[in-house]
Amino acid sequence: MKFIFVTGGVVSSLGKGLTAAALGTLLENRGLKVALQKFDPYLNVDPGTMSPYQHGEVYVLDDGAETDLDLGHYERFTNVKLTRINNLTSGQVYQTVLNNEREGKYLGKTVQVIPHVTDEIKNRIHLLAEQSNADVVITEIGGTTGDIEGLPFLEAIREFALEVGYNNAVFLHLTYVPFIKAAGELKTKPTQQSVAKLREIGIAPHILVCRCEKPLDKELRQKISMFCNVPYEAVIEEQDVEHSIYEVPLMLQRERLDDLVCRQLHLDTPLANMTHWQEIIRKLIAPRHRVRVGVVGKYIELNDAYKSVYEAIIHGGVANDCGVELVKVDAEDIERDGTEKILKGLGGILVPGGFGERGVLGKIMAAQYARENKVPYLGLCLGMQIATIEFARNVLKLEKAHSTEFDPNTAHPVIALLDGQTKVTKKGGTMRLGAQPCQLVMGTKAAQLYGAFVVNERHRHRYEFNNAYRERFEKAGVVFSGFTPDGKLVEVIELANHPFFIASQFHPEFHSKPHQPHPLFKGFIAAAHQQIHHKPL
Repeated sequence: MKFIFVTGGVVSSLGKGLTAAALGTLLENRGLKVALQKFDPYLNVDPGTMSPYQHGEVYVLDDGAETDLDLGHYERFTNVKLTRINNLTSGQVYQTVLNNEREGKYLGKTVQVIPHVTDEIKNRIHLLAEQSNADVVITEIGGTTGDIEGLPFLEAIREFALEVGYNNAVFLHLTYVPFIKAAGELKTKPTQQSVAKLREIGIAPHILVCRCEKPLDKELRQKISMFCNVPYEAVIEEQDVEHSIYEVPLMLQRERLDDLVCRQLHLDTPLANMTHWQEIIRKLIAPRHRVRVGVVGKYIELNDAYKSVYEAIIHGGVANDCGVELVKVDAEDIERDGTEKILKGLGGILVPGGFGERGVLGKIMAAQYARENKVPYLGLCLGMQIATIEFARNVLKLEKAHSTEFDPNTAHPVIALLDGQTKVTKKGGTMRLGAQPCQLVMGTKAAQLYGAFVVNERHRHRYEFNNAYRERFEKAGVVFSGFTPDGKLVEVIELANHPFFIASQFHPEFHSKPHQPHPLFKGFIAAAHQQIHHKPL
């Protein structure tokens, strides 16, 4: 088995996750089985309790693990199915080590970072290798080289590479080559310093992937090669892409990164056939149709907060050969300026998941605008609850109907706490999480879009539709089109007299890929385009 370790230097947010995912795509298309994992040095046990402002979205896996958003890139770019063993934080490592110490598993020894913490990190790599039975395991180390909290992880992968042998492990270091406008040139010094820091720790990178705004010329590559002790052909240019992140695998293929990795690891494989990927890029760059879609949220200024939602919308566009202009709408702007000013002219409106009361009124107003003006609407998790509250207030005339999350004393709790959640005190990992079966009702729009009657979708919520109100909603035109197999929990709602009004309690965005767009997003974009152009795709 072969191992690739992806580290990052100079600054954070360079795109280590994207680079790892893109490399995974190329290796998969060479016929190799790939496994990917992310090591995060922060002390949180998982990102589930972290603010989207701090960390971006929480990406939920089939087994209910709340993980880093980079795992979303892994699943979107490759065919891997991830579980909780694919994401490790310092919090999980120290929690395990301390539990072991309390149980006497270290036989009275002094517990130290080396070997106990580093051994636990190495165990996780071995565990994934055994369970995945992959040809290549790609491990991304979060943070930036030089961070104090990242040192145990770097030491662990240094030891690991020594143990498996250098023909079986590759260190890929992602760095930044800034363009200094005043001087009019790219500067290599930060890269040199970053590699020097890595070498101090005992890791000599085999490959340097250089993020840059301008192309690296021959002279610069030679300079980086010389001062970083890396072969010339192993200095890889990774320029900012013009249209889409899905261009990254093709760009890295042109730089022959996958050739280099396979040579380094003594893997004899055919060239990657990326024809299908090129067609995706064609549809992104030169689509036959165009549409504008509004996403109404409260973390709208932060792109990573709704990362999977934005990507799934783009995938829906690819499925319809339709370019999507994403209009990011702050729900509080709707509260202040009204729906007509903010939402007019949109082909579709989407309300994603979220927590907390801020912006809820604006989202309710957006759902009302979509319902009354026959604008295609897709609600996800909170977006379904919002649609329910809006319908209760404005159609059923249940004054001040609400969710008990926002108003515990509401006279009409159309959304209420799940039965199993009433005594929960811990916040992390305690919601209804992960893939759960949903039974769709024959003849509904949802069943038609899925082309199936039972689907498995990922959840992350504490509140649900209150069944005491089900009959009143049905009489007024709401179709309950998806339920848990026991019929107790409502999973999908839709409106009968509307071109496209569907909302789900689950998060379909987590199952969408550019080459396998999710049916709900595919249908949503098709309806949005038809709404604006009044003609079928």
